[in-house]
Amino acid sequence: MGYKGIFKRVEKKYLITEDKFAKIIGQLNDKMHGDEYGRSTICNIYFDTPTYQLIRQSVEKPLYKEKLRIRTYGVPDDETNSFIEIKKKFKGVVYKRRIHMPYKKAYDYLVNGVSPEMDTQIFKEIEWFLKFYNYPKPAMVITYDRLAFYGNDDPELRITFDRDITWRREELDLRKGVSGNKLLADNEYVMEIKVPGAMPLWLSGILNDENVFSSSYSKYGNAYKTVLNSFLEEKKSDEQYLTVNYRRNNN
Repeated sequence: MGYKGIFKRVEKKYLITEDKFAKIIGQLNDKMHGDEYGRSTICNIYFDTPTYQLIRQSVEKPLYKEKLRIRTYGVPDDETNSFIEIKKKFKGVVYKRRIHMPYKKAYDYLVNGVSPEMDTQIFKEIEWFLKFYNYPKPAMVITYDRLAFYGNDDPELRITFDRDITWRREELDLRKGVSGNKLLADNEYVMEIKVPGAMPLWLSGILNDENVFSSSYSKYGNAYKTVLNSFLEEKKSDEQYLTVNYRRNNN
């Protein structure tokens, strides 16, 4: 099976309820069908610097941002095919470059520095990325269940629905499974529409009829914000505790 290594497209994300999901799915049957993975569990390791430079830059919504991850379809073993991906976004357009190899080989490359000794252009770009950011390390595992479709008339049109999104900052190895903290409520989905250019009118009509509007949503970004908010709350509690005890000891 061949694997596409280069993508250029516009990606729009929507946070929807299960009710909206059911209504939208019902209107896609004669326009789209399931992709090669159909319903699957997506597993990702996101890489970052010790100061979370990549995701901090991303949540500030700059004109240009980028990220690095390992992705597998399903919980992998050593030989499961995996993708090392650089995903960039510039002025609303997403550019994705990826190479594939067995999971253990990809993990050993990015985590342990064991080069797979490839000689492709995309591999060279990944090497440049690693050197530029001083060899980022695993920062977070994010997993979710995905239902994916592509257009009958235009296979470049893709719609995905993600639910049961979990994240964790420990056991940063996809072979450890999908355990983690929930990012969404049980009845929520992240819908993503991916098109090479303009969205088809029939799809715009469905979104308009269902009053569904795009929003800026990043799984890694929102998980990072959750961690940051938790840290700030803990710090606030510690400061309050120290203030109360100081007052008690000085009265």
